[in-house]
Amino acid sequence: MHGLELFVLIIEVILMSSIARVLIVDNYPLVREGLKWIIAAEADFTICGETGSVREARALVREHRPDIVILDLSLEDGSGLELIRRLKSECPELKVLVCSMHDELLFAERAVRAGASGFVDKHEAAQHVPTALRQVLAGKLYLRPHLVEWLLNKSLGVSATPGSAMETLSDRELEVFLLIAQGCSTGEIAKKLIISVKTVDTHRDNIKRKLGLASAGQLMRVAVLWDVAQFGSKPDAEASATLLAS
Repeated sequence: MHGLELFVLIIEVILMSSIARVLIVDNYPLVREGLKWIIAAEADFTICGETGSVREARALVREHRPDIVILDLSLEDGSGLELIRRLKSECPELKVLVCSMHDELLFAERAVRAGASGFVDKHEAAQHVPTALRQVLAGKLYLRPHLVEWLLNKSLGVSATPGSAMETLSDRELEVFLLIAQGCSTGEIAKKLIISVKTVDTHRDNIKRKLGLASAGQLMRVAVLWDVAQFGSKPDAEASATLLAS
C-alpha cells in the first residue's frame, strides 16, 4: 500500500470513528421519517436503526450498539419512560434524548430521572435535534433555558406557577393515566407495562384519589380531555362514548 493510500485510509477510519450512531424510536413512521431526514443532513451522524416498539428497541440496541437513542415517551407496546430505565440498566454508557409532544414541565424531569440526558419538544425538532444530539453525546444535559430555570426554582422550593394535581402522580401512575387516555383496558395496560391487573387497579385508585375523582368514568373522561388538550388527539370509540355519557 502506497503512502497516499495509507494516509487516505487513516483519515477514513478517523472520520468513521467520529460519526455517532443514532437509533430512532417513535410510534409514528412519519415522525421517524422526519427525524431521519433531519439527522441524515448532518455529517457527524448516521442512522443505525428505527422502530416504534419497546421490545424491538431493546433488540436493536443489543444488535447495533448505537451511541445515542432518540425516543418518544408513548410507544406502541409500552412506556418510553420504562424503556429509558431498561436501556440504561442494560447499557449504562448509552445516551438517550427524548423528543416528544408531551408537556415538558410534566415529563422532562421524569425522563431525566429515568436516565435521559435531554428533552426536545417535537414541534421544534428540526431546529433543536442536531444541537441536542451533539450536546448529549458530549456528556451534557440538553434542556430549554426556561425549563432549566423552572427545575432550579423547584429544587429551591420556589414555585413560579401554581402546582398541578398531575405533578403529584408518580411516574407509573402517569404512565397508567396516559394509557387510560388512549382507551386501553386494565388488561391492556397490565400487558403494556408488564405489571399485574391488580397493580393497575391500585394505580387507578391512587390516580382517582390524587385527582379528586369519584369513579372510573370520571377518570376516563378527565384522561381523554387532558390528552385532547395536550396533543389534539381524537378519542377512540370507547372514550368518545364515555365523554358523551358524562
